[in-house]
Amino acid sequence: MSAWRLLRLETNDAFTNMAIDEAILTARIAGLVPNTLRFYRWKPSAVSIGRFQDVFNEVNVENCSKHGVDIVRRITGGGAVYHDHDGEITYSVVFNEKDLGFMDVVSAYNVICNGLIEAAKVLGIRADFHPGDPKQCPNVTIYGRKVSGSAQHRRRGALLQHGTFLVDIDLGKMFRFLKVPWAQTFMDVLNIAQKRLTSIQQELGSSVSMEQAYQALVKGFQKALEAEFIEGELTSYEQSLAKSLRKEKFSTDDWNLRGKS
Repeated sequence: MSAWRLLRLETNDAFTNMAIDEAILTARIAGLVPNTLRFYRWKPSAVSIGRFQDVFNEVNVENCSKHGVDIVRRITGGGAVYHDHDGEITYSVVFNEKDLGFMDVVSAYNVICNGLIEAAKVLGIRADFHPGDPKQCPNVTIYGRKVSGSAQHRRRGALLQHGTFLVDIDLGKMFRFLKVPWAQTFMDVLNIAQKRLTSIQQELGSSVSMEQAYQALVKGFQKALEAEFIEGELTSYEQSLAKSLRKEKFSTDDWNLRGKS
């Protein structure tokens, strides 16, 4: 069983969260840190967009500004995601690809997403891996409705995958901030979203605390990755790099609105 660093559940703003993920990836490439599993929440709530998306096509920028919702561009692909402070835990996994021996993108998603599937099992729910399609990254579903979406970035032999775990969901709130170009009315959006998205609490019919969800995720990833998790902290190098990345990249309009780093 391999040893991984576990960074306990914490809460940051969107720019800090994305800066830390990239700092860990950079440190892992340099061999300065071990493979790492990290959990975090978002405060204030935020919308993240994929690396190559047009923010003005995907996000209701005006509503985000009005309600104090951050907007940040990820270094990973995938689509726009609303991250609710009260309803979501985000995970990130950073590792040397040779350590898990992945051959292709879907295989990598499958192994990592098994951590989420095992976490759902701990909480009393059966979830399944969905391999995705050309328009959608692989994800995790419960009876066909998505409970977790993920995205990847590969760089110099290392892989970052991060994604959501929906403990609770408020679709009305979510789609105040995300644009859906095909929809005629707001109710069109909600009707479709109710058929495509779900949460742990919705499926259980009872409340689940963030701590319960976090502990289930740790157990789930431990089984899926066949890893021993050792609680740790960010190194001084990662902290310094994350601070710099937050200031010079992830909190800037050049990056978030125009995709220029």
